[in-house]
Amino acid sequence: MKAYVLRSETDRNTLELREKPQPQPSPSQLLVKIHAASMNRGELIRGHGLVKAGTEKPAGMDAAGEVVGSGERVMGRLPGAFAEYGVMDRQDAIPVPPNLSWEEAAAIPIAFNVVYDMLVQQGNLRSGEWLLVAGVTAGVGVAALQAGKALGARVIGTSGSASKLAALKRLGLDVALETRRPDFAEAVMKATDGKGVNLVVNNVGGTVFAECIRCMAYEGRLATVGYLDHTMKAELDIDALHSRRLRLFGVSNKLRTAEQRKATVDGMKRDFMPLFAGGKLKPLIDKVFAFADLPKAKDYMESNAAVGKIVIRIA
Repeated sequence: MKAYVLRSETDRNTLELREKPQPQPSPSQLLVKIHAASMNRGELIRGHGLVKAGTEKPAGMDAAGEVVGSGERVMGRLPGAFAEYGVMDRQDAIPVPPNLSWEEAAAIPIAFNVVYDMLVQQGNLRSGEWLLVAGVTAGVGVAALQAGKALGARVIGTSGSASKLAALKRLGLDVALETRRPDFAEAVMKATDGKGVNLVVNNVGGTVFAECIRCMAYEGRLATVGYLDHTMKAELDIDALHSRRLRLFGVSNKLRTAEQRKATVDGMKRDFMPLFAGGKLKPLIDKVFAFADLPKAKDYMESNAAVGKIVIRIA
């Protein structure tokens, strides 16, 4: 079968197409004929630490396809997803609703699992609360906007692109702030009548961390999920943390156990999948690339032109 590997070199990550033997599932896994897979920036960008320099690994992280032998339509986390076949842990498999295409299904698993973790499991977002998404036009940012609106929240989003923000207005973005700088706290406070936001999703990184703190309401929560700016350190206002009883948490699967990941998948099946099946939630796909054009898709992702997910059609 054909499959891509991700090689980490001194100054960049590259994708190479190889001939590989078809994987063999264990009793706890499913063999999946992959029809589509989506791109995740954290895996492919140098400096995110998922591939050590001088090494390589199977490329891709989540996919949608048919279970070999049963024909069941599934989507889910699948290491090595940029391939014609792959193995998926049974506990990660999510049935694909009939109304979703393969490309739509492939755009959901990791992005919305992450969003479920930070908005529901850890963020305790409630209807009527304010959600701020710093870096709202990235894949996880868009998913956070969509899920936040489905949960009844009011959403503020930041981006350096006016055209991207305009596109997200159609998804219900309540307040669009055009900026890449840490200068949005005043506008956030004005939008929230001086109270601040209840939950912040920081998809940008250290350059806006202190500004995110300034935007938080009493007993506000802050989720750190990305660092597009590659800035890994920031100033922390201890007085604000103490007096406003703030809660700061990270969102990453790197060190989570299988049981912890399963709890998120089970929660998403229960709370989010009925919304996808009913059409209240639908992933935003920016562009679909052919399997052979995966390196071009990586270049497109790195250009920061996309609004939403980039998907690879495999078969």
